[in-house]
Amino acid sequence: MYVYLNGSFQQADEARISPMDRGFLFGDGIYEVTRVINGHLFRLEDHLARMDQGLAGLGIELDADERARIPELHQEILEKNNLTEGQATVYLQISRGTAFPRTHGFPLPPVKPTVFLSAAAFVPHTGLHDSGISAITISDVRWSRCNLKTVNLLPNVLATNEATKAGVGTALMVRDGVLTESPNANVFGVIDGVLYTYPVSHYILNGITRMTVVEMARDLGIPLREVAIRDTEVSRLSELFVSGTTTDVQPIVTLDGAPVGDGRRGPVAKALQDELLKRFDRGY
Repeated sequence: MYVYLNGSFQQADEARISPMDRGFLFGDGIYEVTRVINGHLFRLEDHLARMDQGLAGLGIELDADERARIPELHQEILEKNNLTEGQATVYLQISRGTAFPRTHGFPLPPVKPTVFLSAAAFVPHTGLHDSGISAITISDVRWSRCNLKTVNLLPNVLATNEATKAGVGTALMVRDGVLTESPNANVFGVIDGVLYTYPVSHYILNGITRMTVVEMARDLGIPLREVAIRDTEVSRLSELFVSGTTTDVQPIVTLDGAPVGDGRRGPVAKALQDELLKRFDRGY
């Protein structure tokens, strides 16, 4: 398997990142994961726009020439790994770079950021898309800049582990009495025929698939309100699902042991799943 690291493609087992890299020491960096269908990078420009926002938010300055190469590198990593047919994902990570001695402050003068890409084959969980999954709710203990897609993912890791220990597919995080998101996806729910989702803010990541679901709902005439779902409203939900680059539109049919609606995938989730597949086929 080939990866890209700081200017060259290398075998993954030969690639070396310094232990003084701030991504390793502090989680000082951002990342993106892009879905690939038959060589087409789905909404890559949106991913890269969010990457730029994340870099700006962290004060990481990427050389203009290297930034210009990022789209090309996505294509090259797919070709290097023979992943231009079928489905795949491309992972991009940019850290602030390597600096010594270790210190919390930004390096002065600034150091060259570390740029890393990898690619892997991807198999959608289509069976779970039909049957749905179970979930639990847990406290959202993350920091208040969740809109930045940083590599600081320990709360997400712990939340996923709690779901695994509970024997369910995911965890939905609750902050101040409202559902925010899952460890790797945005949350949507249907109440009285209206689709609800947490509004864009510092408390969630504005997912690329979330953006797509919002667009699809409007195109399909599904009533939509970007208003958070309160934990006291869960019993009123007729449908609940999460959306993400690797989850697509994933129905949740039980939450904390209780059925959501009739305990099956609902018509809104099904309509959005079907439309998302059409957009994958079209490339947008």
